[in-house]
Amino acid sequence: MSSRSKPLPELPQGPFPLLPLRNGVLFPGTVVTIPVGRERSRKLIEDLSPGSVIGVAVQRDPKVLDPSLADLQPVGTYAVIRQIAKAGDRSYRVVLVGIGRFKLAALLQGGSYWRATGEALEDIVASPVEAKLLAQSLGESLREQLEEVLPEALKRVSQWVGDLGRNDRPGLFADRVAGALNLPTEKEVQILLTREAAARLRLVAQAVAETRALVELRRKIDSEVRRDLGQQQREVLLRQQMRAIARELGEDGESGEGSELRARLEAVQFPEEVQKVVTRELRRLESLNPGQPEASVIRNYLDWMADLPWDKRAEGKVDLGAVGDKLDADHAGLESVKKRILEHMAVIERVDHARATILCLAGPPGVGKTSLGQSIADAMGRPFVRIALGGVRDEAEIRGHRRTYIGALPGRIINAMKRAGVRNPVILLDEIDKLGQGFLGSPESALLEVLDPEQNATFTDHYLEVPFDLSEVIFICTANHLPNLSAPLRDRLEIIELSGYTTQEKLEIAKHHLLPRHLREHALDAGTLQVSDAALLAIIRDYTREAGVRQLGRELTKLCRAVTLELARGGDSKPQLYSIEPDKLRTYLGKVRFHDEVAERTAVAGVATGLAWTPVGGDILFVETSRMPGKGGVQITGQLGDVMKESASAALSYIRSHADVLGVDAKFLADQDVHIHVPAGAVPKDGPSAGVTMFTALVSLLTGTRVRPDTAMTGECTLRGRVLPVGGIKSKVLAAHRAGITRVILPARNRRDLEDVPVDVREGMEFVFASEMAEVLKAALEREPHAAQFGPATGKEVHESSDAVR
Repeated sequence: MSSRSKPLPELPQGPFPLLPLRNGVLFPGTVVTIPVGRERSRKLIEDLSPGSVIGVAVQRDPKVLDPSLADLQPVGTYAVIRQIAKAGDRSYRVVLVGIGRFKLAALLQGGSYWRATGEALEDIVASPVEAKLLAQSLGESLREQLEEVLPEALKRVSQWVGDLGRNDRPGLFADRVAGALNLPTEKEVQILLTREAAARLRLVAQAVAETRALVELRRKIDSEVRRDLGQQQREVLLRQQMRAIARELGEDGESGEGSELRARLEAVQFPEEVQKVVTRELRRLESLNPGQPEASVIRNYLDWMADLPWDKRAEGKVDLGAVGDKLDADHAGLESVKKRILEHMAVIERVDHARATILCLAGPPGVGKTSLGQSIADAMGRPFVRIALGGVRDEAEIRGHRRTYIGALPGRIINAMKRAGVRNPVILLDEIDKLGQGFLGSPESALLEVLDPEQNATFTDHYLEVPFDLSEVIFICTANHLPNLSAPLRDRLEIIELSGYTTQEKLEIAKHHLLPRHLREHALDAGTLQVSDAALLAIIRDYTREAGVRQLGRELTKLCRAVTLELARGGDSKPQLYSIEPDKLRTYLGKVRFHDEVAERTAVAGVATGLAWTPVGGDILFVETSRMPGKGGVQITGQLGDVMKESASAALSYIRSHADVLGVDAKFLADQDVHIHVPAGAVPKDGPSAGVTMFTALVSLLTGTRVRPDTAMTGECTLRGRVLPVGGIKSKVLAAHRAGITRVILPARNRRDLEDVPVDVREGMEFVFASEMAEVLKAALEREPHAAQFGPATGKEVHESSDAVR
């Protein structure tokens, strides 16, 4: 349109129909086509005809279905309906011509469509000269850019540019250009709200410049993409032509990395099934552009295939004598363990590719489970690889990730085979009982195939997706607590229990292994530091209380550090010989940590010493009982589990039912309460093996007869007074030996378990086997009853040392 167009319709003086727009702005002097679908908007269109004047306002939020005055922009546009066309059953397409601005005053309530009142707004021209110059500058900019980079829609304003000299409305020119730019609604609203012509022209000029920059950037990106695609296609074609020429000439058309990878793969003797996969992947790699991501994935996969020991074996022959000597040199004691390992090695020696049982070394920390695996590998001349499984919670850690994932890698088993470099190494699965289980799967379940000799010949890692033979691998597992293992996994393992070391074995380990190693680590030698056997025994007895030797090693480290500090303070003077005897240990190691408290605790009636098994070895526990005036209540403390509480109840029931035989008042619970306590209350305790100990402590309490201080016991008791067998005998006996106990009462059916106890321990202790509780009492209680601790009437406790009553 120009200044010579036909006159515009007269603007409404009163209320007028209002059409809210969800998006976009209708500028004065522009023509737009609007789809109408809302029910109230359709009512408006159906009630009017072409030539009618309406108001158009923009919503602040396009999601509002029924906008109020606050939901609309304050400035709208008067528009003339030029054309109405039906677009479907429930929608119209309306052509509107903007004719001027208005200020929205109010929305009228009622009616089938929106009606409003408003005030017409004229453009403000503060400086006509400035506005005209800005309009001419914008027009010249448009003339230069119309054919270059600006969108096709700007060509519609070319006629307006030619009319600038005759047009005295620069604000209208700005509106027409803004309507042709297809700007975001927020930007269009900002221009619509600007009444001052010069300010509006500046906003439009800025929008034109931004549009031009965006179009140039888009064209640049498109050009670069087309150029890169053309270059990649050209490289692919050239590579295909080079390979075709090389084949015609009978030459190798590869070079560099690809040639090296092919040579590595050709040097490996793959199984037939694996060879097909490798050949296929290699052909795919050769057909891809090296810069493509898929080529990198295939190259990494082929690198792994080339590095794995498909056809390499360690040729060292199994020498049983060498294996035995190595085990004896590295580990003192553990004779039954060494014997079982030698049996395992003998099978491997006599049967080619034998699928022997998977060994599991179970025992408390510090007894040498990991070092046993290293000794086996060294004696057999095979590589040794340790896989730490503690805390592993993801099944993919064992079986690997599929290649569809970015950064995928094989699992720990295949990675260990790559590090070993041979297909028959010794692999130690350390802390197998510490495996976790999360939402990513169960790594313990993934190990079922690895540790099954009938299946691991075709172990398939998710990353490789081809079978890998693990049947020649010697797997050795270590665990502290076997109940943590699932039944299917335990069924695949041959358990070898390491219960711990005797005091003499610890002395030999300290003399021949621990002390020499710590001397080397601290730059000391036998001419600088000497520790007598008596001092070593004192460290073992007074500073450690463990099944293994880990704490013993730490104490020797502490001793070496103290001596090294004194040598460093001595400067350049000639080093003196430090000879460590028991009386000097307090100077270097501090106060004694463990005392012999058995005799002290059992000095009164009602206390008995029991034996317990824990995941870190055997231990002794004390069962203390007491009674006081009451109403027959029984209190059991010490954080005991249900099984131990039931054992205490069974012992009380047996005593009450055999009170006449035991010399106990049958009505002892009528006016007295009984309290049973197991010290170390912060440690949870459970199991049936304390039944005998609780029974003995209660009889001792009620008869006033003390338990022998040199005696400890274990076993489960029944309501009929039978003594049932329990487990962990070796660990329990070794714990009693460490604590200085010389007599142990065991269930008669555990007699055969004494064969596992070292000879020197058996020879230094007395063992009493009992099948009835009467036999336990005869062996455990002192011959002569202690002076009555409880008066017959009051039941009050009387101390030996005084007549005071508490």
